[in-house]
Amino acid sequence: MSAGPHAKLAELGLKLPELVPPVASYVPAVQSGQHVYVSGQLPMAEGKLLATGKVGAGVSAEQAKQLAQRCALNALAAVDSLVGLENVVKIVKLTGFVASAPGFTGQPAIVNGASDLFGAVFGEAGRHARSAVGVAELPLDAPVEIEVIVEVS
Repeated sequence: MSAGPHAKLAELGLKLPELVPPVASYVPAVQSGQHVYVSGQLPMAEGKLLATGKVGAGVSAEQAKQLAQRCALNALAAVDSLVGLENVVKIVKLTGFVASAPGFTGQPAIVNGASDLFGAVFGEAGRHARSAVGVAELPLDAPVEIEVIVEVS
């Protein structure tokens, strides 16, 4: 029997963070039928944004990829708080937004930070459809934000 998602996170040296409270009028995640829709998650830790600025000008691509991974951890915390990670059947869709400096076109590599984490935690069930979009600005001047749709049992 394969290890559950919490054990997989531990094997990766990662710990599920506390649920990030909303910064505006929304909830972190909602369930509708067999799907959980996770609100956009920023790279927050202990109530603070881990970095600010544009990727390609002040925020390196490698740093942004790590920040995308943190966004994914925060998304998993939202799913866990609502339905429990052990009930995840499939990561269905990931949308990644990258606050990009003019001329920066490496958004897919940045969002891989989140995609790779989902694959490592859920295996084949972590493979998903995806969009990686460059944007001018994100809330709180965050460099990256992700939102996720998850199928649950």
